[in-house]
Amino acid sequence: MDDLKEVHEECGVFGIFQHQDAAQLCYYGLHALQHRGQEGAGILVSHQDHLSLHKGEGLVTEVFNPDKINNLHGIHAIGHVRYSTAGGGGIMNVQPLLFRTMNGDMGICHNGNIVNADVLRLELESQGSIFSSSSDTEILGHLIKRQKGHMIDRICVSLDQLDGAFAFLILLEDCLYAVRDRYGLRPLAIGQLPNGSYVFASETCALDIVGAQFIRDIEPGEIVRVKNNQLLSRIYTQKTIHDQICAMEYVYFSRPDSTIDGINVHTTRKNAGKQLYYESPVDADIVIGVPDSSISAAIGYAEASHIPYEMGLIKNKYVGRTFIQPTQELRNQGVRMKLSAVASIVKDKKVIMIDDSIVRGTTSKRIVSLLKEAGAKEVHVRIASPAIKYPCFYGVDTSTLKELISHQMNVSQLCQYIGADSLAFISEEGLKRSIHFKKEYTCDLCMACFNKQYVTPLYNNEFEHD
Repeated sequence: MDDLKEVHEECGVFGIFQHQDAAQLCYYGLHALQHRGQEGAGILVSHQDHLSLHKGEGLVTEVFNPDKINNLHGIHAIGHVRYSTAGGGGIMNVQPLLFRTMNGDMGICHNGNIVNADVLRLELESQGSIFSSSSDTEILGHLIKRQKGHMIDRICVSLDQLDGAFAFLILLEDCLYAVRDRYGLRPLAIGQLPNGSYVFASETCALDIVGAQFIRDIEPGEIVRVKNNQLLSRIYTQKTIHDQICAMEYVYFSRPDSTIDGINVHTTRKNAGKQLYYESPVDADIVIGVPDSSISAAIGYAEASHIPYEMGLIKNKYVGRTFIQPTQELRNQGVRMKLSAVASIVKDKKVIMIDDSIVRGTTSKRIVSLLKEAGAKEVHVRIASPAIKYPCFYGVDTSTLKELISHQMNVSQLCQYIGADSLAFISEEGLKRSIHFKKEYTCDLCMACFNKQYVTPLYNNEFEHD
């Protein structure tokens, strides 16, 4: 069956430099980033003049056990959790990717999507490159190998050929590079442990879990090198740099305890819930949130409306991934395994159900049905993001128009389809106001999935209707 939540982000990265327990700390960091990808995980370590890799398909706890971690000897490490979008699944696409060359080993892991990947791959193959995976991450490795000069210059020249959304970690025997795309679409933070070791992570929650103090975010278009435990920073591109973080990082992808570009995620979601009430109030008895990423917005809606917040939906955190079932009845049973309506709370109540997004509509329809079967008198759905009408080409698995129900239906039609008594989305301006609540925060947001205003050219990526 479909996963409970409908949107998936591609992955998360974690790196640590100069620590005797590098692999163990990398494991903890990846565990904190597990929400960003559940299909595969890997850790690459550097020990003297050799890189060692272990990776596999599944959750972090399924891929690694104490013996595997203890066998990863090294003082530097990078790690990755993956949800496949570009390139598809399979063990060959699980990262980090390891390149063994005559000039030494190199490991790369990547969060995001390179929109000109097909153009670059065709060019590289015409020049004799042979790819061992279908992941766009491998393109950077081939580009670097074709350059000359100092490694940082080779990496910078290669990065400047890439377009799209990405955060890269690149590990050599004696140094680690961390990179963010020129638009700042994907987050990447720097932290430091009490012993002075530097740590890099897609989200600050992973810094917290290993006891690292947040230093700063890597800037758009910036490459940071750590060698001999000293940081070197430079801008790798002369092309126009925009700071346009993906709005969905705040809406859904990131953990609520993470801070992205100086903004706490829980606070933005709570603000969005309040804004939802101001824009779309409704008379009801209780407010509930769809676990887990909608809880903050539901609390905000309840505070603004003075309608009690209740735990009307409970998520079973111990249900693993399930297979597609052959009948609708069994598919619905799969939903009940993952999510339960609390009948004693929702029975005979007018319920406001807060969710973060509607993509394909199937999950929302099933949850509304669960609530009504549990005795809810009315179910009013409020969504803490604008309607998702257009595909994302920057690392989210919404690549076709046919997947997006808000592209096919207007709000009234969608309300009827999911069986709700009313339906409303937050406005684009309302979402911006929720995120830009700090006056000093001047970054723009990528909202292409709402308004079709893409940050980059789309190259060979086209809208697929069928």
